[in-house]
Amino acid sequence: MSRSLADWLSYLEQLHPSAIDMGLERSREVARRLGLGKPAPLVVTVTGTNGKGSTCAFLASLLREQGLKVGVYSSPHLLRYNERVQLQGRDASDEELCAAFEAVEAGRGEISLTYFEMGTLAAFWLFERAGLDAVVLEVGLGGRLDAVNLVDADLALVTSIGLDHADWLGDTRESVAFEKAGILRQGKPALCGDLEPPLPLLQKVAELDCPLFLRGRDYDLTVGEGGWHWRGLTAEGRLLELHDLPLLDLPMENAALALQAYAVLDLPWQPERLAQALRATAVTGRLDRRQLNWQGRALNLLLDVGHNPHAAEYLAARLAARPLEGRRLAVFGLLADKDLPGVLAPLQLDIQSWAVAPLDSPRARPAGELEAALHNLGADVRACSSVGEALLVQCGLASEDDEILVFGSFYCVAEALEWLGQQAEAGNGSAG
Repeated sequence: MSRSLADWLSYLEQLHPSAIDMGLERSREVARRLGLGKPAPLVVTVTGTNGKGSTCAFLASLLREQGLKVGVYSSPHLLRYNERVQLQGRDASDEELCAAFEAVEAGRGEISLTYFEMGTLAAFWLFERAGLDAVVLEVGLGGRLDAVNLVDADLALVTSIGLDHADWLGDTRESVAFEKAGILRQGKPALCGDLEPPLPLLQKVAELDCPLFLRGRDYDLTVGEGGWHWRGLTAEGRLLELHDLPLLDLPMENAALALQAYAVLDLPWQPERLAQALRATAVTGRLDRRQLNWQGRALNLLLDVGHNPHAAEYLAARLAARPLEGRRLAVFGLLADKDLPGVLAPLQLDIQSWAVAPLDSPRARPAGELEAALHNLGADVRACSSVGEALLVQCGLASEDDEILVFGSFYCVAEALEWLGQQAEAGNGSAG
């Protein structure tokens, strides 16, 4: 009897003794057995502490706008595993993923693979069979030893370099940069969106003789009230510019990095089509604005998966740029291995009411700890038993002038999306 996708995912979770086991040897051997080569003629690999998902989405949109067949591999997912593997703008089907897992399972033999390694090889297997022109690969953790790094990238993008996953990547920007620089390849272009790239990244660029495109030097953006402007370089060093681009909800810094990647690829430069591709790009759970009709009131929600200090600082800047007539009410949950003080510090003054909740993960930080930390900061905070209860509390308090900010862990935003879906089914009229 064939397994369902849910059966496969349950099986994968129990396949390896640890959830994370850094290294490429096991995956490389299974890829060899499966005969996996390059998943498409053009491969772009994207790493960074924050901004990977939106950068991948922007670049995929730009490439698809030119008629290219594009695959995207990203993680984690919010509601369905299928979100991780996109083929031509659509999520892979259950049937496609089950066939891919079956192929990898048959090929691995006695080799034990983690959940992420199995998923990555399955994505590569699907990409090869889809006849794609390009794939955009988001690194799961770090870069050097991540399973995505099995494939040699034609273009390597580093979005930002901050502190996260210290147990695996070290507790300095330099150690993080060393791991992320592992996706670079000899003589292939490297792009960096961090305005102050640490020395190990620059040393790797020099060692591999990579053409380097740095934000602030080779490309940049200027944001005004009604739009933004971009300038950058072709692979040959010729200046390119785009003016009066539409303001975006997603980070325009990441759109600028994707534009520079596109510029390096020597594809048709059609400003109107490029602007349209950027405008059409959306990523669920990232600066994701929603409206909920709640007991006769149209409530405003903003969902964001910012779960480390760098992401919280960015979120705070975006909130400051969009003042409200009313208040901001937060629904917040975080995993125990994240820097709680670092996440709270940039946002505590922007939020007038907090509802905190535990998450559906063994790594979740207890709501009591979140409550105590916020109470010590003088915040108005209430501990709830779940994200759904926290949303009920804040919806009860909110007026139409207020904004409910749901942020923190992917688990927090995922549970909120499930709750919003239940409200829509119940006739409460959730709308994007």
